[in-house]
Amino acid sequence: MRDRVYGKVIAAAMITAMSGMLMAGCGSQGAAPESAVTEEAVETTEEAATENIDDTEAATTATPDKVDESIDGESEEIAAGTYFKKGVYANYTKETESEDKTYFYVFSEDWYGYTEDGTTGMGLPFDVTEEGDSVRFTFGGKEEAESVLKIASSEDGKVTGAFEDGIEQIWELLPDVDPKSFSAENYVNGPENSVYHDGLGWNIKYDANKFTVTPQNGQVFIVYQGEGAGTNCITVTYTVEDGGEGAIKALGESWGSDKTTYSEGIFPGTEDVKGYWATLPPAEEGSGLYETAVGRDFLEGALIFELTGHNSGDEEKDMEVSDEMAAIIDSLTFTNYEQ
Repeated sequence: MRDRVYGKVIAAAMITAMSGMLMAGCGSQGAAPESAVTEEAVETTEEAATENIDDTEAATTATPDKVDESIDGESEEIAAGTYFKKGVYANYTKETESEDKTYFYVFSEDWYGYTEDGTTGMGLPFDVTEEGDSVRFTFGGKEEAESVLKIASSEDGKVTGAFEDGIEQIWELLPDVDPKSFSAENYVNGPENSVYHDGLGWNIKYDANKFTVTPQNGQVFIVYQGEGAGTNCITVTYTVEDGGEGAIKALGESWGSDKTTYSEGIFPGTEDVKGYWATLPPAEEGSGLYETAVGRDFLEGALIFELTGHNSGDEEKDMEVSDEMAAIIDSLTFTNYEQ
């Protein structure tokens, strides 16, 4: 297997600081293009491929390794995508074929992608060029040395070959797996043990059968999909407009209730970082809306986790929603940040 050096995320200490909180609901805070081949180039290639071939069936299987395309008077080589195509491939050796597949090549397009280890979340970006019966990979960046994969066979969604070390490997295309949304960790661990790693360095675990996680416009929405009253979700916001204390105060005031209370404590997922809370208890009438938010100083601003929920009056159902939301906060960890 290729080196698995490049780390996307490394989980830190787990916490249980907020397991007793009532939590839910949506918060109030608000590549290179695909290669084109001209019709004239295709016709020329087909004529070359069929020349000296005795029967029509053989002619239809002929595929060029490269196609030259003229752009603004300049000629460039375009990979034909004979062996690998856009998609996700499980990578293993013949000796480990019967074991769980935990290492993957994610082809964002025919000519580039990244590797990812399903047990560590680590991997390397790569560029790829197909050339005859060889595939040239550049792992880690275009300035790195090429690794040449010699193809032995390619059929039924499986590519077999060996790099310079001579160890035969298999790349198996996973059907109906979208490379854009693929997560090796979640694929290996199953939806109930899904992990979300945010680019700012915070991480949570969640059950993908019950929650959707959607990053959008600088925020992350963790929405409960199970049965409950109203919308229940966690909204995570990073802001540079204020520090943790000021941001929590402003958020609490935006709820427009004199019942909002404020407190301080240790921020979840840390041992000594001060956190600031705003809490609005469930409404006795109407939708049963309640709000809880916790924030901290973070980088050049503040990081806020806002939990909004609705009580239905069914104590057992409401407690289930509360526990599911609390479990997400309890799983909060941080990576690559300065406390």
